[in-house]
Amino acid sequence: MFVVEGIGGILAQSTSLLADALDMFGDALVYGFSLIVLARSERWHARAALLKGFFMLAFGLAVLAEAGYKLWHPPTLEVVTMGTIGFLALFANLICFYLLYRHRSDNLNMSSTWLCSRNDLIANVGVLLAAAGSHLLASYWPDVVVGVVIAALFVSSASGVIRQAIRALNAPPPAPSPVTTKPVTIQMPIKAPRKS
Repeated sequence: MFVVEGIGGILAQSTSLLADALDMFGDALVYGFSLIVLARSERWHARAALLKGFFMLAFGLAVLAEAGYKLWHPPTLEVVTMGTIGFLALFANLICFYLLYRHRSDNLNMSSTWLCSRNDLIANVGVLLAAAGSHLLASYWPDVVVGVVIAALFVSSASGVIRQAIRALNAPPPAPSPVTTKPVTIQMPIKAPRKS
């Protein structure tokens, strides 16, 4: 979906579609990393969450920069392409969201992964609203506004995930559970005295 949405975003000259495409690429990397660390320690979960946070932050800032560029170079949008690909992306993300929903409270790793999926659904709805608004108003402004809102959501979520991950990484490791040892009694077999 990242490839499909990325090509569609370039063809449609859509900020919101490109924002969602970049997010999908990050999610593909993030989901893979989340599966790799699934059976590892809490510190690995925190590292995975930190990586996700930085991905979300980078994508948010990239989309803000792209939206700023479009303010100076107004595009001609292809709203039909935006809407079609937006619906495809929404369907793909609904499947991911459904699969992740019951694991959203398992640990920091799964919680941050689910947060990425939730952001995707919001972004997909935003892309569809941008397509509809741009068509009705015959303007690129709805697309730029939705792109900026999606980017702000990425930056906000990223800062929260990064803070949680850093707290988890800086927390002292859990104290080992005390081991209680019981004295071991060794019983030697007693030989019966020999008869002479």
